[in-house]
Amino acid sequence: MFTRVPLQTAIAVATTLFASSLATTVRADDASPWQRDGHSAVRLLAGSRSGAVLLGGIAFQLQPGWKTYWRTPGDSGVPPRFDFSKSDNVEAVTVMWPAPLKFDDGAGGHSIGYHDQIVLPLRIVAKAADKPVTLRAEINYAVCEKLCIPVEANTELGFNSVASTEDGNLFAALDTVPKPANVGDPNPLTIRDVKRDGAGKVVVDVAVPDGRNVNLFVEGPTPDWSLPIPAPVEHSPPGVKRFSFDLDGLPPNTKPDGAALKFTLVGPEKSYEFNTNLE
Repeated sequence: MFTRVPLQTAIAVATTLFASSLATTVRADDASPWQRDGHSAVRLLAGSRSGAVLLGGIAFQLQPGWKTYWRTPGDSGVPPRFDFSKSDNVEAVTVMWPAPLKFDDGAGGHSIGYHDQIVLPLRIVAKAADKPVTLRAEINYAVCEKLCIPVEANTELGFNSVASTEDGNLFAALDTVPKPANVGDPNPLTIRDVKRDGAGKVVVDVAVPDGRNVNLFVEGPTPDWSLPIPAPVEHSPPGVKRFSFDLDGLPPNTKPDGAALKFTLVGPEKSYEFNTNLE
């Protein structure tokens, strides 16, 4: 038995099916396929296409018990490395780093990084706003449980969507990136003071609301600096958590006087990034 379907109805159904198929295609184009190894996976995410400055991301998934590293790995570990030079119509890519965690490294020290899953937001500047953008990334990173395993991945993704389905994930990741701040800002969570303690030590006073646990990380002016993770001082002044670190890990023949230091202060709800020159 055959049922006659009016021509206009048939066209409407076909149009709906085509639109649904197109939406699925666009949705798939908002993220590259996962590149998997034995303990992790990585892929690119594309935000909505609007103008010459685009928001993208690098998404990592890690098996339970495994971790990967922040831009500065701490006492042990390997920071990720990214090469975007083979991209099309891309002038520059800036990697933004969500607030990291501190881990025991099993050797008496601490490493800095992420577990479970993390998205690193990308700020992408196109050479020409009216031309297609294809991001290609060579990604080198390490995943560690008790031992570290190097991973290499090559990913590619075009930025095509007027309204990307990954916008929510990307903006959520962007919210976890530490906000710029100045030493002495009147925020409830802030760095009050950075000062030298003799020739070889630095002391940092942090105002912390309700005595909550916070982590403090420090970086030098160039990647070849390898400063220790600031450690909490046992007896701090009232209303302050004091941290200190030794001026170790400087490049050869380098003096710390006047060096531009970057501090990342990670609280349970908010995180901030401070830049200051060492006096």
